[in-house]
Amino acid sequence: MRPGPRRSLTHPEILDAAFELLETKGFDAVSVRGVAGALGLTPTAMYTYYPNKQALLAGMVEQVLGRLHGVDPTTTDAADAGAPAPALEPRDRVQALASALRDLLVERPGAVGLLLATPLDGPNAARMDEDLLTAFTDAGLDLASAGRAAHAVRVHVLGAVAFDAADAVREADAAREAEVAPDPAAGSASAAASDTLWDDLESFPLSGRSRDLDDDPAGRFAWGLDRLLDGLLAGSGPAAR
Repeated sequence: MRPGPRRSLTHPEILDAAFELLETKGFDAVSVRGVAGALGLTPTAMYTYYPNKQALLAGMVEQVLGRLHGVDPTTTDAADAGAPAPALEPRDRVQALASALRDLLVERPGAVGLLLATPLDGPNAARMDEDLLTAFTDAGLDLASAGRAAHAVRVHVLGAVAFDAADAVREADAAREAEVAPDPAAGSASAAASDTLWDDLESFPLSGRSRDLDDDPAGRFAWGLDRLLDGLLAGSGPAAR
């Protein structure tokens, strides 16, 4: 029996299905055909919404960055209660925007690859850049320096989330391996290989100790952002502080 016509889909529904593919099967699985299959559509029907993969990826980027809209870094919680909200200083605005972007990407770490592989030329991406540029120029930087500073902040956010996500994957893999009862023969071979690979580990004592001392991704991110802004805004005047 031939199924009846499927109801029209919304863009958020399509993009949610695309993100589900991204997080479960990886970047290469995200395509117009792949999303169509996940939603029970024909590829032809999907082309009505997104004519090609690049358009689909751009839509996914815009959905992520669109969640920054409404996160106004110039207001505080007082605005929610109807009280006048004091404007934040430029540095605080950058910190609020960078932290909000990190929070979004922590929820969807696969989006880091999207932001690196897709031109950030949509309206939500432009709004994010405009907010960063405005904050840095308000802090006293010229436009060229503000552009470089905005780029440095984006790199810090994306890099921090990417490294933290990789650490989380390694920890999850290690936890799964620990749950499997080891084969004695395999364990012996594994130990031998480990001895061969890491027999010089005591030559790097600080590396192991530093990892043990810093297991707070959010705190590490905030510390790095503070130090980055210290350098970017050094000598730019009182408005930067």
